[in-house]
Amino acid sequence: MSESQATNINPGNEAEGRPLGLWMATALVVGSMIGSGVFLLPAALAPYGAASLVGWAIALCGALLLAATFAKLAVHWPCTGGPYAYVRRSFGDVAGFGIAWSYWISIWSGMAAIAVAFAGSIGAIFPALTATPVRAASCALVALWICTTVNVVGLRQAGRLQVVVTALKLLPLLLFGIVALWFVDAGNYVPFNPSGQSLPTVANTTVILTMWALCGLEVATVPAGAIRDPERTIPRATLLGTLLAGIATILACTVVIGLVPTDVLKESGAPMAEAASRVWGPGAAIAIAALAAVSTFGAINGWMMVCGQVSLAAAADGLFPQRFARRDRNGTPTFGILVGSVLATVLVIASYSRSLVELFTFILLISTSAILLPYAASSAAWLRSGAGHGGRIVATLALVYSLYALSGAGSEALAWGVVLLLAGVPVYLWMRRFKAR
Repeated sequence: MSESQATNINPGNEAEGRPLGLWMATALVVGSMIGSGVFLLPAALAPYGAASLVGWAIALCGALLLAATFAKLAVHWPCTGGPYAYVRRSFGDVAGFGIAWSYWISIWSGMAAIAVAFAGSIGAIFPALTATPVRAASCALVALWICTTVNVVGLRQAGRLQVVVTALKLLPLLLFGIVALWFVDAGNYVPFNPSGQSLPTVANTTVILTMWALCGLEVATVPAGAIRDPERTIPRATLLGTLLAGIATILACTVVIGLVPTDVLKESGAPMAEAASRVWGPGAAIAIAALAAVSTFGAINGWMMVCGQVSLAAAADGLFPQRFARRDRNGTPTFGILVGSVLATVLVIASYSRSLVELFTFILLISTSAILLPYAASSAAWLRSGAGHGGRIVATLALVYSLYALSGAGSEALAWGVVLLLAGVPVYLWMRRFKAR
């Protein structure tokens, strides 16, 4: 399939072929960014105290630089695929496949982790549903396959669900952060840096942790062929969604650190619920658990939509098997969605015996590292192919930030990233041989 054909994936009536408008695209960004990370990060950041704000500041600035770069790329190349499509058009098929593979793995593995987090949230409300590992895994899989069903029905239905779920989690999260500010104990922010490490080291470590909560800023660029007026809608949705999600997440996490003593917080498996319980009682903890369940459910739905679109774009360009390029009568890449869901299911079943915190510690670094590589490559793509249209300084800073954040992942996470990338080599060689016939 030629490049011009690949970019025009939704022919026909505009409203039918492109069902996602500004609010649906913005909800996709916010819903994908605000998932489970905001509810677990305060515990991971507790050892660094108020010094974690340095990491938050760097991460949010970096996220906005990346959002601005993706906004430019979306106008220059309004095609389905997001980071994969931009890298392929700048650096060719080999680089394009590597980015598509890395991005695709990060999506479905993240879906599995978020589904497990959903089960944990439900367990805080109805303990019997997650009383055993088998029940907990079953609860996670029910959420996963409900989202699968909604996405298979069609993008319009998935988009509408995303708007509703995003509103249900963004507004309460902002309200929690604003109201709880009045109950913060300033003494919990002292000492400023309890870790004993230098501030630059703390900043580097906390950036990769906080970036987990900001991943997803690019998702509006992925289903570009399904978005109305993509040249205007995608940049606006990307920047607005990143800003909304970033502010809500930073506010909530910082407030939790100020409400719960460090020695308690770093051991907590539900830090935000712990904070709510201390301020308003056990009923508030249940309410936060319900908010976490809604949040994680929305994140699964959003990432599932992206999973199908990434594999669709790669298959349309001949880099993934052609089955991924097939769409049903509603324009939905059903096969790609089902494959992503099956792989996520396998991962949930294989790791259900782990604790929630252990699973998230592992997934956080692996998934964030896997996404930062496409971020860096996309910034480089703009510098190579689109900088003549402005934004060279922004793209350069976005590239530097991505590499800086990636350096904080540690050798173990980076090694896993290399292994996952190498796992795609046989697939690429098989597809090249198939195309050569």
